[in-house]
Amino acid sequence: MEAENQTEVSVFLLQGLSDDPELQPLLFGMFLSMYLVTVLGNLLIILAVSSDSHLHTPMYFFLSNLSFVDICFISTTVPKMLVNIQECSKGISYIECLIQVYFFMIFAGMDDFLLTVMAYDWFVAICHPLHYTVIMNPRLCVLLVLSCWLALFWVSLIHILLVRRLTFCTGTEIPHFFCELAQILKAACSDTLINNICLYVATALLCVFPLTGILFSYSQIVSSLMRMSSSEGKYKAFSTCGSHLSVVCLFYGTSLGVYLTSAVTHSSQRSSIASVMYTVVTPMLNPFIYSLRNKDVKGALQRFLSRATSWP
Repeated sequence: MEAENQTEVSVFLLQGLSDDPELQPLLFGMFLSMYLVTVLGNLLIILAVSSDSHLHTPMYFFLSNLSFVDICFISTTVPKMLVNIQECSKGISYIECLIQVYFFMIFAGMDDFLLTVMAYDWFVAICHPLHYTVIMNPRLCVLLVLSCWLALFWVSLIHILLVRRLTFCTGTEIPHFFCELAQILKAACSDTLINNICLYVATALLCVFPLTGILFSYSQIVSSLMRMSSSEGKYKAFSTCGSHLSVVCLFYGTSLGVYLTSAVTHSSQRSSIASVMYTVVTPMLNPFIYSLRNKDVKGALQRFLSRATSWP
């Protein structure tokens, strides 16, 4: 096979989480259960927010978008893994792999940006409450979300176009349960310097800057709360921000754990297992965190479920 047309017919091999045949049924059942719980939980959040007029506010607009992104995020990786386990296969076509990389980067980036926008929303609500409705108007909220989608579409497309110029050897193995861009670059047979530079720049843009924005917003929030004289007001504000802060810590904590694990250990299997935390577990826990800690969401869910059960 010629090097220049290897990419046209290549089939990558995903090593997955384990090669033990006895573990495959357990992995299939576990990930299928987590996938269904994630889709159902986030779908209920979207339906509850959209059906309750009391929740038609910027905060819940961003929350419903986050739930939609989480459904798409987990759907990018888990269904293909389940199919491979069911068929006792490790293969993923070159085109399927590129599509997976493209959408994975979009939805992972949207998670970052939405958490940042939600932190800014809390910042305006707590630090500038009198101007909140003017600043966080519906037009700005929609514009923020659309801008994030548009930016990520182009950033991900640039990465895909750069990967298209690379060549791969026949039977290339990817030590992961999905096509991750960093692992694909390591498996390439050609020079990946430009790809790696763009990857580092994208990581800074999509991770470091949003996290900096979140930290700045919460520093201002804490500073504003410390100046409050009412202890009841402080408790209410802290409890309101608690759900979002829990999700931020879960998402960034698990993501950081993955990179620390890959830096400390050379075991690709351990790194893959660590990746399960932010690619599967975090989207699954998000609706529980918001519904259990938020009275408005719990009330909206109860009203929606009562209407659904009483529907003739």
